[in-house]
Amino acid sequence: MAKTGEVVLSATERMLVEKQKNEIRRMRMSPDQLEMFRDTFVIFDKDGDGTIDSKELSTVLKSMGYNPTKEEIQDMVDQVDSDGSGSIEFLEFLLLMGRILKDVPTDADLRDVFTVFDKDRSGFASSSEIKTVMANLGVQFSDEEMQEMMIEADVNGDNQVDFSEFKAMMTAK
Repeated sequence: MAKTGEVVLSATERMLVEKQKNEIRRMRMSPDQLEMFRDTFVIFDKDGDGTIDSKELSTVLKSMGYNPTKEEIQDMVDQVDSDGSGSIEFLEFLLLMGRILKDVPTDADLRDVFTVFDKDRSGFASSSEIKTVMANLGVQFSDEEMQEMMIEADVNGDNQVDFSEFKAMMTAK
């Protein structure tokens, strides 16, 4: 028998919750990530109903540096809203955040890409190295375009891009 205030789930709903929990476990989120997402969910659940609607989700994502369109927000809700409520419960929110995190490259991923540009393994990618790699990929840059790119990426002004500058450029939202 359910206690006062306790939510009673049907067998189908319990199976769905277990499926969501298993998918979240496979994402291997750290305890710190889980706590951060729980805190974020509570902060943006403005009306305290245990769900985040598409407007609240938009606010969450903007606070994380993303700027999705209304259509993108609706697609995100549709992807994880397994009960068809039109809003996202906490487990659904974790699934969505896990999918977003999966799309963010790791430092190791970025370092692998950086080594492709750092042909001489100096720890820096010069404009000529970048231009050569891009040309090999079929992308041609004019000298002016290359100079603009270097000005944007080369934060410290040494005419080459180090890994931290490359990472900042690649992860800018």
